Amino acid sequence: QAMEELEHTCPQPRLTLTAPAPFADETSCQCQAPHEKLTIAQARLGTPADRPVRVYADGIFDLFHSGHARALMQAKTLFPNSYLLVGVCSDDLTHKFKGFTVMNETERYEALRHCRYVDEVIRDAPWTLTPEFLEKHKIDFVAHDDIPYSSAGSDDVYKHIKEAGMFVPTQRTEGISTSDIITRIVRDYDVYARRNLQRGYTAKQLNVSFINEKKYRFQNQVDKMKEKVKNVEEKSKEFVYKVEEKSHDLIQKWEEKSREFIGNFLELFGPDGAWKQMFQERSGRMLQAFSPRHSPNSSPTRGRSPSRSPSPPWVFNKASPPSSPKAASASLSSMSEGDEDEK
Repeated sequence: QAMEELEHTCPQPRLTLTAPAPFADETSCQCQAPHEKLTIAQARLGTPADRPVRVYADGIFDLFHSGHARALMQAKTLFPNSYLLVGVCSDDLTHKFKGFTVMNETERYEALRHCRYVDEVIRDAPWTLTPEFLEKHKIDFVAHDDIPYSSAGSDDVYKHIKEAGMFVPTQRTEGISTSDIITRIVRDYDVYARRNLQRGYTAKQLNVSFINEKKYRFQNQVDKMKEKVKNVEEKSKEFVYKVEEKSHDLIQKWEEKSREFIGNFLELFGPDGAWKQMFQERSGRMLQAFSPRHSPNSSPTRGRSPSRSPSPPWVFNKASPPSSPKAASASLSSMSEGDEDEK
């Protein structure tokens, strides 16, 4: 019964993600069960069934990024039932063996506590793992990438862990690391300095000289002017585009109206248009009014010869003009005689 109570005191993996992972020295749930040595094959089968496999991963975790998270995800999923402990080295150890960090130890501790794969965080973790440390935290396996990590006078600080059969390798994520991020910041230092000066940071806080401060502020003003010019250009292009679009619509409407006008004009004034027909009809009426048609030969007016007015005596017959003066005088005498007879 005492053994069962000890087994039940072993911490279980987090079932919810509504709170950060606890610190090892603050949790009231300490593993008191006897620590039985496991092989990797046993752990992969999910044994022992009464407790999770306790996996340990350590590091500096400065500027916590996706590469760190993926390594911890691999460590968490190495076995079917695992409890992931993460050791974070203090500032003193890190500055001594590796170098200065961007984030201090408190910030690095808190970053690990809020990773979903972490069940427990061990603060001030040792640089080299000792048997006492492994026994204290009941560690079954240590997870880290397989590249030899030379530090503290050793070619590989995980060599004795590998020899003990407790090492499980993980894969590094290419293209992302703390050193890469710092390299980007150093490479683009001017950009970040200008941006932070614009946000309100002082030159002293950014460790920027007086001359560089003035230079960065001037560059910021130039960038603002460029941005304004760019905005004006974009608005001008947008305005021109709208004008062109409206002009195209107007031209299209004008063409449609022009076609309609031309069609109506041709329909009215074309070769077979209504205006021509109307003109012909009016011309015919005017001609008929000025020159009426002659009466037919059978008209009764033709037979009324007595009613015709006599021709004046001075009108000559055009068909037979007088050929001589004598003939002319004879005709005049005959005309006078005729007048006398009519009288």
